[in-house]
Amino acid sequence: MAKVKITETILRDAHQSLIATRMKTEEMIPILEKLDAVGYNSLEMWGGATFDASLRFLQEDPWERLRTIRKYVKNTKLQMLLRGQNLLGYKHYADDVVEEFVKKAVGNGIDIIRIFDALNDTRNLQKALEATKKAGGHAQATISYTISPVHTNDAFITLAKELEEMGADSICIKDMAGLLDPYGAYELVKKMKTQISIPIQLHTHATSGLGSMTYLKAIEAGVDVIDTAISPFSGGTSQPPTEPFVAALKGTKYDTGLDINLLNDIAEHFKPVQEKSLESGLLDPKVMGVDINTLIYQVPGGMLSNLVSQLKQQNAMDKYAEVLKEVPRVREELGYPPLVTPTSQIVGTQAVLNVVTGERYKMVTKEVKNLVKGMYGKTTVPIKEDIVKKIIGDEEVITCRPADLIEPELESIKNEIKQYIEQDEDVLTYALFPQVAIDFFKYRNAQRYQLDPTLLNEEDKVYPV
Repeated sequence: MAKVKITETILRDAHQSLIATRMKTEEMIPILEKLDAVGYNSLEMWGGATFDASLRFLQEDPWERLRTIRKYVKNTKLQMLLRGQNLLGYKHYADDVVEEFVKKAVGNGIDIIRIFDALNDTRNLQKALEATKKAGGHAQATISYTISPVHTNDAFITLAKELEEMGADSICIKDMAGLLDPYGAYELVKKMKTQISIPIQLHTHATSGLGSMTYLKAIEAGVDVIDTAISPFSGGTSQPPTEPFVAALKGTKYDTGLDINLLNDIAEHFKPVQEKSLESGLLDPKVMGVDINTLIYQVPGGMLSNLVSQLKQQNAMDKYAEVLKEVPRVREELGYPPLVTPTSQIVGTQAVLNVVTGERYKMVTKEVKNLVKGMYGKTTVPIKEDIVKKIIGDEEVITCRPADLIEPELESIKNEIKQYIEQDEDVLTYALFPQVAIDFFKYRNAQRYQLDPTLLNEEDKVYPV
């Protein structure tokens, strides 16, 4: 057994999970060279919600963040999370957008792209996987782990074999809700290792309290890489902490070889960032603890906070327990999708509506209709006829790869925003988040001219360059 490798999540999933992806690039820059010196397998620092949050809340260009981090991190691989055909958005994009986005991501400094699909529909991974390999990146294909009567170890191993045959360079078991228990992890990894020859990486969250134990058993079973977060931003809905693993494995055959003193220096840098987040209310102590509801209802931590927020808006917090019970019912009726963006939001919102309106499926969201129609891809098991009828009536269910129905869109987008384009990447930013991108482009222009963006000429919608 070779030493265990570690992917550090502090620059992406750790702050996404704990402080709604609000860490600024300027808070990262001073520690990047030390992070580079550790000897991590990779630094996960882009993708997921970082792209949207940078534009929407921080007025930062995500492409600029990527280039900045690449400038300081010269030796360690940079890694991102990509939602397959959804890229970093919440719907499917045309193949030409997927290809161009991946090409630009790798061109700007990304080495490893972890590609997942909320339904584990491999057709939704194919294009991004091909594009990553074509661009010279490492394509890490992902299994979205979940629990249900149909999600068995054998089913996950069959999926891993298919992903390897598709050309994946490694496999990630992505346990976004912290549902994978220690002995379950041991069995799954041990068995998967006998069936596939590419490296296996395990990603979990500490939400349920099982995370560190799960990693340890997976390491004993032969997992190659684990995802951890430096301690000030670890635990709770984030990943298990990095430093204890380095200490626990030291001197064993799994020794990571990482320097605990250097990791301590890095933790010291992030402590004031954590304290500032606590003082501002951005870091809610509630997300730092263990939430056993995760295991009872198979609901990821982020989804729980969404449900609370929706119920507060409806003045229906007294229905929280009822909604939690409704989630597994809706999930079963919708073909047991794993609960990860966007399916977690789709199932959660429908569960809230079913409870608050007092009649199940009296009101149905557009997203649920699209899921039933096959617009997101193939569900784990077919949705029963009576549910299909109830939700979409006699409308047709598609069986093709959803992206096959989307015409190429890159050229038309270029024309749509030509007055704003300062770099090729702006076209992709707009393709993913049109309104947010326009607001950011206006802000960027205003900054250049040090003018108030509200003074923009509405006809031109842009300052003269």
